[in-house]
Amino acid sequence: MKKSILINILISAAAATPVMAQHGGITDTRNSKYAVVNSTPINAVRWTGGFWGERFGVFSGTSLQSMWETWKSDKGNSYNNFMIAAGEKKGKRHGPPFHDGDMYKWLEAVAAVYAVNKDPEQEKIMDRVIGLIAKAQRPDGYLHTPVVIAEMNKKALQDEEKENETIGTKVGTSKDGRFGNPLNFEAYNMGHLITAGIIHHRATGKTTLLDCAIKAADCLYDFYMNPSADALHKGVICPSHYMAITEIYRETGNPKYLELSKQLINIRDSVKNGTDDNQDRIPFRQQYKAMGHSVRANYLYAGVADLYTEDGEAQLKKNLDSIWNDIVYRKMYINGACGALYDGTSPDGTEYKPDLIQKVHQSYGRPYQLPHSTAHNETCANIGNMMLNWRLFQTTADAKYTDLVENCLYNSILCGISLDGKKYFYTNPLRMSNELPYTLRWPKERKEYISCFCCPPNTLRTLCEAQDYAYSVGKNEIYVNLYGDNTLTTKLDGIGEITLAQETDYPWNGNIAINVKKLKGKKNFTLKLRIPSWCNGAKITVNGEAVNADVKSETYASITRTWKKGDMVTLEMPMETKLIEANPLVEECRGQVAVQRGPIIYCLESNDLNGVNIDNVAIPVDAKFEPVEMNIDGSRIMALETEAVNRSEKSWSNTLYREVSKDKNKVKIRLIPYYAWGNRGKSEMTVWIPAEY
Repeated sequence: MKKSILINILISAAAATPVMAQHGGITDTRNSKYAVVNSTPINAVRWTGGFWGERFGVFSGTSLQSMWETWKSDKGNSYNNFMIAAGEKKGKRHGPPFHDGDMYKWLEAVAAVYAVNKDPEQEKIMDRVIGLIAKAQRPDGYLHTPVVIAEMNKKALQDEEKENETIGTKVGTSKDGRFGNPLNFEAYNMGHLITAGIIHHRATGKTTLLDCAIKAADCLYDFYMNPSADALHKGVICPSHYMAITEIYRETGNPKYLELSKQLINIRDSVKNGTDDNQDRIPFRQQYKAMGHSVRANYLYAGVADLYTEDGEAQLKKNLDSIWNDIVYRKMYINGACGALYDGTSPDGTEYKPDLIQKVHQSYGRPYQLPHSTAHNETCANIGNMMLNWRLFQTTADAKYTDLVENCLYNSILCGISLDGKKYFYTNPLRMSNELPYTLRWPKERKEYISCFCCPPNTLRTLCEAQDYAYSVGKNEIYVNLYGDNTLTTKLDGIGEITLAQETDYPWNGNIAINVKKLKGKKNFTLKLRIPSWCNGAKITVNGEAVNADVKSETYASITRTWKKGDMVTLEMPMETKLIEANPLVEECRGQVAVQRGPIIYCLESNDLNGVNIDNVAIPVDAKFEPVEMNIDGSRIMALETEAVNRSEKSWSNTLYREVSKDKNKVKIRLIPYYAWGNRGKSEMTVWIPAEY
């Protein structure tokens, strides 16, 4: 793979002629009975510059290659595991049991980029890896390298068991055999294989990986539809396969996969002696609150949302609506992050039946329990939150869901990768202090390789697919969900071939221009522009004339007219800097504020304080902020400068409480986007800052 710079990416993207047929998008709900809107084709949207153009250049030109080198190294393991499983070399398997899924996620990211740039070197790499997968997969579709390699070697891999102990959870090992342990991540891995196969097919037109995906789906069908198997045994953890099975139904139209999608929920509801850590202690149809392991929970919720989109079961939507309210109004961080606790217990409160008191890790906590320094916020959980909201949007066309898609992308997913595209966070705290007298479980700095490597490829595939969330289509409608320099080129029923070109400096500026670059004749349709929840006083014009539309925050403003080539839409959104406060029940936020400008959540980083103690800084509630352009590690950002208060400099050493000090002086501070913190060496950081009244 050639390491490209942004200009080469954009040139190749512009040169590639998009296929005009309405191929499937990131999720294909064209034939879904309960969908209101559908994704655009996976090759329809291209970043042409600006914020996401720069980021896409890094992801496609640096990150994919960097991770490929990691896979081929001794520490990466996954590629080597597939070579062994394919019989191309001998050896033992290494890495956690979910490592297969990490490779599939990376492969999906490569396919998503290939859909845009058609890089032949990327195609060669995909073909090589897919060849290994096909050789390693058994005729019945089963593929899980811990089991495949163990059976090839005729013994369990003791080294792997030791490695698994460092992951922080008891997991199944190779000696358990085929579907021998529900904690062995087999279905999770095959779920990511299925998803990668679908995206690869939509991006390339090839069926090589799709064939493997269909075989894997058939294997899961045979396993889950076997009436003699124990329900708990089938209720495996981390249900990525729930989303995958519904999407393979959409891709193939085979009704047995929809039957399986329903069966997966029914099995979960029949589990006995389940756990909150896996969301199966009580039936899903009795669950109305977010609970347990946040990644597994959010994947489950997104999978249920997919099933509802096809099946329309009212009870499932009732559960999802209640769970969404619980997350968004009581358990979600300001940046869309989920999973507050490293370790928690469930259920909450006093319980005298010991079997009901369970340890839950990477967990949703109590309502309003949102610590800053110890916030877990695994990047995978934040991605799961975004996927859930995307699916709920497709069934409702409600802007409150796409608001959260954008929030997660900018503020709780983008932070998971360094600006140079080579290093990753597993967890995403909202405060980092050198004074903490304990060691956090995961690194305080981004790392190229993390022992639990699920987040890096998940982050990469999600951000490489960001363009696929930019637009949606309804009946004679085009929804503009995300703003950024891009082109949409596609063919829509009732409209025909159309190209929209968007120009903007978003998220640093709220002015958007959308030009109808291509349209045959005059066509009547509705253009729906998302007005974010942070925006007040937005104005829309078409060809310089004000539009008589209902323009309210957290809605889509509808412009219905007869359109022609050359029409120009402008959206002006005032982008003020705002101080945000939290519900007083969020104890750690009392008396503190966060800073937001447009969709971006900001933070204070010690690099910008000239030696001032980060914990002594307070922001006046009437502070005025000045946007200042700066560059961090080659990436252009908009920082904010203001005058703050530097409170007492007295040391807190061996002091728990003391009289309030009146000593304070003014100090100039600079805030940067939260996603950009930690890119200038080890530092202290905080999102929430004491307010000075």
